[in-house]
Amino acid sequence: MALVLALLTGCATQGGGGRDGPEANPPRNLGQVPDAVPRLEAIRIGGPNKPYEILGERYRPMTADDAYAERGLASWYGKKFHGRPTASGEIYNMYAMTAAHPTLPIPSYARVRNPANGREIIVRVNDRGPFHKGRVIDLSYTAALKLDVLRGVAPVEVRRITYAEIRAGNWQPAAEPPPLFAPDTPPGAPQRDTTATASSVASAASGVWLQFGAFARLDAAETLRQRVAEADLSLLPLLTVVREAGLHRLRAGPFPNVDEARSAAERLRGEGVESSLVEKR
Repeated sequence: MALVLALLTGCATQGGGGRDGPEANPPRNLGQVPDAVPRLEAIRIGGPNKPYEILGERYRPMTADDAYAERGLASWYGKKFHGRPTASGEIYNMYAMTAAHPTLPIPSYARVRNPANGREIIVRVNDRGPFHKGRVIDLSYTAALKLDVLRGVAPVEVRRITYAEIRAGNWQPAAEPPPLFAPDTPPGAPQRDTTATASSVASAASGVWLQFGAFARLDAAETLRQRVAEADLSLLPLLTVVREAGLHRLRAGPFPNVDEARSAAERLRGEGVESSLVEKR
């Protein structure tokens, strides 16, 4: 029963949504919390690594030391689950560098990259989830802060760190990460112009783009980015929010030519997402 409850805990995470979020006064200097340090830990057969079913979907966790990489949406979970058991039986600490994943071995380690700003973190996977379409990992509050995805669901790249990499010691980050965003308003609240960062606001490069909407509030653009990404995961690396004329414009691109942009627009239209063509010179 403990495992079932832990799985449902992972399933219920909202990425900072209405039923979850940060504590009123989180600790200071969370950006200085070190990444998880990979070490060789045995993968249990059974327990948190046995096949399971949630919301009608069947999952078969990995039980071998295999490489694994994927792209998708990251969410995060916070105070609602802080201090409660994870699927591993460990107590969830939203201020540690941990994560939940539907199928990676428990325990294991993963490198998570935010392609919008180049930031990378290393987390220890000790929980199951998320169980939402398009989402591939649930991060702890601190992991989400260091990756600069506290505003909500955001595209990421996830890669498992194998035993061979741990033994060789070649899992360390290769370069100094970009500056860290430090939130001064709760996630989901309207963002002042001065809090916009490179991860969510970019300058439009030349080329062919699709535009999905223009908003006064950054969080509204981020919400639409989640919807577009869920409609077509292949667009994840291309989605960005561009700040122009005082508005946050959600765009995908640049596409190599107009035909490819129109083809993407047609696919999205079939999913109920409208867009307009923008050519930047």
